[in-house]
Amino acid sequence: MLSDISEFIQQNFLYTHPGYTILNTVVFGIILGIAVILIIKMFKYIKKDPKDLFIPLVPFIFFGSSARALVDNGIYPLVLWLVTPGIYILTGFAAIAALLISVYVEKKTKFDYRYFILIVGTILCIPNILSINHLNWVTFFEVVGTWAVMTSIFALIGRKWTLLKDKFNLGILSAHLFDASATFIAIDFYGYGEQHVLPTALMNITGTAAVMFPLKIGVILAALYVIDEYVEDDTIKNMLKLAIFILGLAPGLRDFLSLSIGT
Repeated sequence: MLSDISEFIQQNFLYTHPGYTILNTVVFGIILGIAVILIIKMFKYIKKDPKDLFIPLVPFIFFGSSARALVDNGIYPLVLWLVTPGIYILTGFAAIAALLISVYVEKKTKFDYRYFILIVGTILCIPNILSINHLNWVTFFEVVGTWAVMTSIFALIGRKWTLLKDKFNLGILSAHLFDASATFIAIDFYGYGEQHVLPTALMNITGTAAVMFPLKIGVILAALYVIDEYVEDDTIKNMLKLAIFILGLAPGLRDFLSLSIGT
């Protein structure tokens, strides 16, 4: 019985599974929702605004995504804590620990807790950066160029549209446009595959990963509008936005680095 349960978990939720399924997508979504609720309570307790962490958390996101990309390309070993969901659990706990320690340090020394988090995250990234011994600059600029064009369009729209005048909203959308750009270039031009359930279905229907752009734009703009219009609590509002930002940038960086390192 226990061996059957262990095998089921290995096949559906750990690094041995063959990609995302409806089952593990739903389970991971529930776990993420619970984690967000607990983190909101933590932010209220320490009296900090999640909005302040948009930039300081970027090195932590890079740490998790680059570790995953290094596994994809055989540079790091295929072990539980370096692949989904292990690497993101590890990164999440590291970020939370850094946050709590930084708040304590700030109380004792007046050193801005945001800089503490940024420094810790940057130090964590160093081994991963040193392990990247090759970059394909063609694919690098293909992704960055596509992302820059798409983001520029919405930056211009943001001059007239209140929703995107907010730089944090624009940053969140930009993170997801980066993910869409990396997916589009990797799949349509280099033969990579998609693992997530809904994007795979849409790509099969349309025959192109370019469908990620309208999908991302529609979903993210709708989510941001609902949050801004109907969520009054600033901590909840900004934590939801921070979670959406991470959900865009983390897979985007992983795909981008996997492609740039591997091609």
